[in-house]
Formats: sequence, structure tokens, C-alpha cells
Amino acid sequence: MCGRISCHLPRDVLTRACAYRNRQGERRLPEWRDADKYCPSYNKSPRSSSPVLLSRLHFEKSADSSERIIVPMRWGLVPSWFQESDPSKLLFNTANCRSDTIMEKRSFRLPLGKGRRCVVLADGFYEWQRCQGTYVKQPYFIYFPQTKSEKSGSIGAADSPEDWNKVWDNWRLLTMAGIFDCWEPPEGGDHLYSYTIITVDACKVLNDIHQRMPAILDGEEAVSKWLDFGEVSTQEALKLIHPTENITFHPVSFVVNNCLNNTPDCLTPVDLSVIKQLKARGCSHRMLQWLARNSPTKEDPKTPQKTESDVRQFLPKSPSSVKRSSAVLLEQWLKQEKEEEPVAKQLHSE
Repeated sequence: MCGRISCHLPRDVLTRACAYRNRQGERRLPEWRDADKYCPSYNKSPRSSSPVLLSRLHFEKSADSSERIIVPMRWGLVPSWFQESDPSKLLFNTANCRSDTIMEKRSFRLPLGKGRRCVVLADGFYEWQRCQGTYVKQPYFIYFPQTKSEKSGSIGAADSPEDWNKVWDNWRLLTMAGIFDCWEPPEGGDHLYSYTIITVDACKVLNDIHQRMPAILDGEEAVSKWLDFGEVSTQEALKLIHPTENITFHPVSFVVNNCLNNTPDCLTPVDLSVIKQLKARGCSHRMLQWLARNSPTKEDPKTPQKTESDVRQFLPKSPSSVKRSSAVLLEQWLKQEKEEEPVAKQLHSE
């Protein structure tokens, strides 16, 4: 399953991270709809709003289906046929959709048949692994392996589609396959767009953490085919839904357990040996249970939130070079976020 994600980039920065080529091979940046509804967060849970990519053709009947837009949508699909006046009265969980039953359940089969396919954008997602012999569940942050090129480290803006020397070359966003729907209140009012994340059996790398994982679209070709419902049939698109081994992860602190906590600490790597040392102490079992259930209280909004931790002391000593290099890149990324913070806030407020 997938019940918590991180998507914290400011709006303009997120736009540059989603640069693509249309059917004619022209470079494009996706445009936004309802951009003011996007709220960046390190800790998003179901019923919150998250950005999704979809074909412009869903909103403009004369558009090329390869053209893309970004729309903030409610996480947790509300079917178009739902008759209650309050979407929170939906009695079943639609945050995730199992790939093996997607064509059996009306809530998912109908929008999929209409081509309502989308790509959910995130830095990564969180999953919890039960620690053997305890009630404690250790959280992990899971994301694409990161590579550093010569241009990385610069967050340069692409002021126009022609200026591609400054295109995004930083953290690679996780692109998850989803389905969306549009619900209209029975008594009238604004339409509600919502989505679900398709899940598959976990890959070998993640199987020890959890048995399920999001259906991840790995690469531009997969993303294009999933979005282009005008040219790619449902049957062809569903062939893209399968586990991927191109994934990495690291343990994070129990701070993420509380969805009200929204700081970089949610995804900063931690050293599990510290937790093991705690377990070896006399009162460790009760302490670990408390940590698993509780998180620090929500910070006073008047108090500036902590923007960076000294992650060097917490970097996991993993035998995997991929995980180690990605954790180092995450450290660099968080540092860069702090350095660029004034610019980011300015972009977000525009």
C-alpha cells in the first residue's frame, strides 16, 4: 500500500521538474490548473491535496493528448456516481487501488474506461516495517535512485521553453500511476477532482518492508504512454503496471508518524544502530512503543520550523552503494533547499 508521501517543492520548481517533449518532439513545461490549491508538504496523507500530471485533453477537447497539465487533486478517489453530499461519508478506502482487482471494482473500472489516467508526483513515499519481536514499526523513505550529473546542484529556472540550458537537473521525482475521477455534489456546487494510486506486489528490494508498493512509471516513455489516453488504449496502458526494482530507500525518524509534522526531518536519513542501542537498554521496550505511537507535538506556527538537520551523523551504513550515494545526495539536496529557501518562498507566493 501507499499511505504517506512527500511532495514539498515550490510550485515553479515542481513545474521545471516535470519538463517533457510533446508528440512533435518540442520541449514543454506543463501548465497548472487551480495552482493555488497546491500546498507543498514533506508529509502528505490521504484526503490531502497532491499534484498530479494528466493530459490536457481531459479539460480541452481540441488539445493534443500528449500535452500535459498539473492539477492538485484530493488523495482518495470519490467516484462520480457517489450520491452523498459529503465525500468524507464514503465508506471504503480509495487511497489505493490494487492492480489485480482494478477491472472488478466499479469505482476504478469506470474512470479507467474513460481514460482518466494520471501520474502522481512525489519526492518519494513512506512505508513502515514491523521490527521483529516488538510492536514498533520503523518508517522508511522510498524513492528513485539519484544520480548527480555535471549540472546537478543548480536549481536554475527555465524562463522559456527555448532556454533549456537551465532546465531542471536536480532531485528526480517519483512518478506513480494513478486514476482520477470528477465528482459533482448532488445539490450542485464545485466539482471535486480526486485520485487513487495503483499498487502492485512489492519488488524484491522492498518485500522485507511491505508486501505492496505503488505502480511506478520508470522513465519518460512509460509516463507518456500512461498519460496519452488519446493514442494508447487501456489494455496497452495496463501493461505498464508492474513492480520495478529501480528503487532505493533509507530509514527515517518516528517524526513522520504524525501527519501534522511537516519538516525535512520527515525524510532525513537516520542511523538504525541508535535505535538498536536504545533497545538494549532496560526501559527500551516501553520507550520504543511510545515512539511508535507518538510524535513531537505540532510546532507553534509562530515559531520558525527547523529547515535542516545535521544528517551526516545519521547517514545509514548500508552495504548498498546505490542506497549510500542516494542518501548523500539527499543530504546535499536538503542543504541546497536551505540555501535556496528565500527564492523558493518567493516563487511559491507568486
